[in-house]
Amino acid sequence: MGIDLLDWVKQIEQLGAGEICLNSIDTDGVKGGFDLPMLKAVVDSVSIPVIASGGAGKLGDFAEAFQKTDCSAALAASLFHFRELTVQQVKDDCRSKGIIVR
Repeated sequence: MGIDLLDWVKQIEQLGAGEICLNSIDTDGVKGGFDLPMLKAVVDSVSIPVIASGGAGKLGDFAEAFQKTDCSAALAASLFHFRELTVQQVKDDCRSKGIIVR
C-alpha cells in the first residue's frame, strides 16, 4: 500500500484511536511467536495501548511479548479454540514471570 507502518500508527493515534490491535500477516497462523521487532517498534511509537496478535504458538510466547515489547495485551485464537492451552495456563505462566495479569 506504500504506507509506512510507524507513520500510520502515529496517524491513527492522532485521529483518536484508543488502542491498536496489531496483527502480523507474516506470523499469523504460523505459531512461531509474535512479530516482536514490529510489535516493539509500534509500542515505542505510540502512547496508546497495543495488543499483540498473530503468531502465538506456545505458552512462553505471551510472556515473551510482554517482557520484550511492553505491549498492553496479547491474544490468540487457535491455541484456545483447539484447547492446546487454557487462558488460566497463560495467566499462571505470566504471573510466574512477574507479569501483572487481570
